[in-house]
Amino acid sequence: MQTEQNARMRFAANLRTRREELGVSQEALAHMCGLDRTAVSLLERSRRSPLLDTVVALARALELDSAGELLDGIG
Repeated sequence: MQTEQNARMRFAANLRTRREELGVSQEALAHMCGLDRTAVSLLERSRRSPLLDTVVALARALELDSAGELLDGIG
């Protein structure tokens, strides 16, 4: 249980950091990915685990070279 929670927290931090680096709101990011703003909020607060398709969509919208960058520090 603790490992999964730590993974969600690390993903949330990576997501929030990159979104803020780009100066994109949660709402704008959600629109770019075809998600609801609430979904982005839940992911950033580590209240929800993302599906693989969601990780890929977020990585593309955040202009990352690899979806794996959102998983940095999860091991």
